[in-house]
Amino acid sequence: MKISGAAILVEELIRQGVRIIFGYPGGYVLNIYDELYKKADVIEHILPAHEQGGAHAADAYARSSGKTGVVLATGGPGATNLVTGIANAYLDSVPVVFITGNVPVPMLGQDAFQDIDIVGVTLPIVKHSYIVKDIAHLQQIINQAFQIAATGRKGPVHIDIPKDVQQGFYDYDPNLPICDIPSTPPKLNQLNAAIELISSSQRPYIYCGGGVASADIGGEIQSFSKQINAPIGMSMMGIGSVPASFELNLGMNGMHGRYASNAAMSEADLIIAAGARFSDRATGNAGKYSANTSVIHIDIDSAEIGKNIRADAELCGDLREIMPLLIEKLAYVPQQSRGSWINRIKTLKDEDSTRFTDKFIPKNIIHTVNKFHGENTVITTDVGQHQMWVAGYYMFNKPRTLISSGGLGAMGYGMGAAIGACIASGKKRTVLFTGDGSFGMNLTELATAVTYKLPITIILLNNNALGMVRQWQTLFFENRHSNSSLERITDFPALAAAFGATGFLANTILELKTALKNVPRQGPCVIECKIGIDEMALPMIPSGGDISDMIR
Repeated sequence: MKISGAAILVEELIRQGVRIIFGYPGGYVLNIYDELYKKADVIEHILPAHEQGGAHAADAYARSSGKTGVVLATGGPGATNLVTGIANAYLDSVPVVFITGNVPVPMLGQDAFQDIDIVGVTLPIVKHSYIVKDIAHLQQIINQAFQIAATGRKGPVHIDIPKDVQQGFYDYDPNLPICDIPSTPPKLNQLNAAIELISSSQRPYIYCGGGVASADIGGEIQSFSKQINAPIGMSMMGIGSVPASFELNLGMNGMHGRYASNAAMSEADLIIAAGARFSDRATGNAGKYSANTSVIHIDIDSAEIGKNIRADAELCGDLREIMPLLIEKLAYVPQQSRGSWINRIKTLKDEDSTRFTDKFIPKNIIHTVNKFHGENTVITTDVGQHQMWVAGYYMFNKPRTLISSGGLGAMGYGMGAAIGACIASGKKRTVLFTGDGSFGMNLTELATAVTYKLPITIILLNNNALGMVRQWQTLFFENRHSNSSLERITDFPALAAAFGATGFLANTILELKTALKNVPRQGPCVIECKIGIDEMALPMIPSGGDISDMIR
């Protein structure tokens, strides 16, 4: 049966399992929106305040649910408003399908109203791009896009559909085979090399990245850690994949990582990196990073292995296949007790223990919020000092409960992300930690949270500054605070009320506890916490430094 291109798109979305779509209507997607109207009982459409907010919401929805997010926007400015969200998903390997409308095929490149080569704009920040110029290819392209986004190293895929393709008619095949992209097993010689390195190691260290969280193999990593008596450190993207309460979990490493985690990594004679890309924020001085240690790199993307840090054993493939295989083969190889290494790890953890008080400073604010919420509560953040404080002090014991912008570091990510994560949870309580700088970039999405009655608690750490910028200026630019003091007089509780949300101001831990107790069951709530302008996100290893340069 022949149906319109717009109908083919919607039917194929349904066949791919899509039940939530984030989008903003406009002239070049009206045909698609008409079909969504007819299928409103199957696909729920979430209307953000801005396309970028919708992009971040779909990104967080995908991270939180493990499903592929979907975003729809019109051509021209609607499409260009997605660019930051696409880049964010790309750098954090998040599966999102971005769908845009465009001018009719004959008008492409003719400078028609809202004619933008959005495929050319986004090509460097997607796994794959399509522009559908022939309706005969539309269903197959959508089918391929979903498989590309969600297999291998996950990431965003963009489909641009001109208006005349949406309006045309073609046969739809409900039985079209779903694309299958097989994984590649690791090379046997490299697997044997890894086993030999592990067996001979005295001080192994497991480094977990976002790939561990994406593959949902935290349980296997814990078993592996116990099997070889190795501590675990993680990038920010890996947080939550292994419970913070696990005795060998040392927490985040890297520039703002925990002292124990960084110290253990620097003392290790073997680093086993799983689903991590050795970014500059994780390694610091790359020349010193692996000078005295061997490296086993396990990653699904062959391009990442050896790119930043040389690897002595390269295991390229799906972590869900490699880790059980590694555990199985190591069971037949005698392991050293590594008692002195474990004792050293315990000492480092004791030295790095944190004592919380009622002083109204970031770590105690985060600890207080942590105590009010169960371990299944999803925590989202914006970008800046508050992000590092949350990564360092919040106890994440369940996977997919920390949603944050890692590779791109996109200020303005948080509010859209909180909406997406909240919807993914079935509209359960979600918490956003943000700063006054980041929140100022995305606060219009409060309107979205109010409209959909989303129970989002927004902890706004207000230091009246661009805190991380100011911290760098203090430490490395001789206190020249150029344009990092905001000097705004915004009344955030009143602003929340203007949007139809609830607002509180807290200046003490007691006031914060009172506010948390009075958060409404429905709708968002903003709790503004006034903190000092010179609070710093510590510890910190300066860019290009190592553990000896750590500021504690």
